[in-house]
Amino acid sequence: MTVKLKITAIKPYPVWVGIRNQMLVKVETDGGIFGWGESGLSGREKAVAATVEHYREFLIGRDAMQIGRIWQELYRSQYFEGGRVLQAAISAIDIALHDIKGKALGVPVYDLLGGKQRERIPTFASTGDEAEGDAAIERAIELRDEGWQAIRFFPAGQSGRDVFEPRQSIGATAAMLNKAREALGGDVVLGIDYHHRLSVAEAASFCNKLERGVLDFLEEPIRDETPGAYEALRKMTDIPFAIGEEFASKWQFLPYIEHDLHQFNRIDVCNVGGLTEAMKVAGWSEAHYVDLMPHNPLGPVCTAATVHFGAAVANFAWLETRAPEVRLGFDNSEFFPVQPRLDGTEYPVSDLPGLGVQVNEDAIAAQSFRFWEAPHLRRRDGSVTNW
Repeated sequence: MTVKLKITAIKPYPVWVGIRNQMLVKVETDGGIFGWGESGLSGREKAVAATVEHYREFLIGRDAMQIGRIWQELYRSQYFEGGRVLQAAISAIDIALHDIKGKALGVPVYDLLGGKQRERIPTFASTGDEAEGDAAIERAIELRDEGWQAIRFFPAGQSGRDVFEPRQSIGATAAMLNKAREALGGDVVLGIDYHHRLSVAEAASFCNKLERGVLDFLEEPIRDETPGAYEALRKMTDIPFAIGEEFASKWQFLPYIEHDLHQFNRIDVCNVGGLTEAMKVAGWSEAHYVDLMPHNPLGPVCTAATVHFGAAVANFAWLETRAPEVRLGFDNSEFFPVQPRLDGTEYPVSDLPGLGVQVNEDAIAAQSFRFWEAPHLRRRDGSVTNW
């Protein structure tokens, strides 16, 4: 049976929900079926919303079921290929189209991606952005006792909003992690997210201060613009790297995968180009024995899309969840009455048609956008450094 659904409207919703802006997109069709998507370019939601409005001008009337063709037209419709803003908009539209197609066919999105390979999606938890030293270790022990077997720390010295000194951070952070491994034992997976704050030399120095076997993954230690920098760092340490949350296409992943520079892909379905592009990256990763550890700091639409993605791929490790972080106590049920919910430390895979998420559009539409900037960090000498 051939089903055709013409796109009749595309509505961007850059709105503040709970503790952050969310960039949601609703795609409507002439059959009354609609889908929801989400963009991941935090802090630049207005730019993404404007791009969605550009795309809307030629997407009205297109067959919503032709997801792959629409992806190619979105990507190739301008002379200037790709880019993070464009790909974030494509991601949201692509996810919404998968939601529509699943609903139209009466199947969950994972069936559109090849079927379900796992019933439950394991997650890793984080100690929280502001937890350092003994407080972070105590929080990690709590998470372990709650059932998490994969736990991520954050660096010492990052809780300030103005100044970050990498060299002052790495010694204290290494000491914290060495102590954490002793306290938590050898079975728990431990990682740390340095969020691009180090240079190659600083990252190598940090790794050398760790006792052997302390870290199971080092996330985003340096910036990613130059794959050769990661290649140099790879020669200086054997700690597995987890990178890629900010990559905006399969082409950005390509040199890292083909040169075997990392062991975990922090792929973000809301940044990379949606589920269409994420599945291509997953296949390349599988061929190089790189595991998927998706980035997931956004809202329930992103979580639902990533749960379906995680269900459909073979090479999956853990999904990021921010749910257990103490400071994230906001209940968003008013806005998302049906959404993925943790069962212990795992997300059960929904069998509802589409993404399996319900969005209260009236509640979302009543919210306003709030301008938010990530911290603009500097070193003590006044120079600008990474957030």
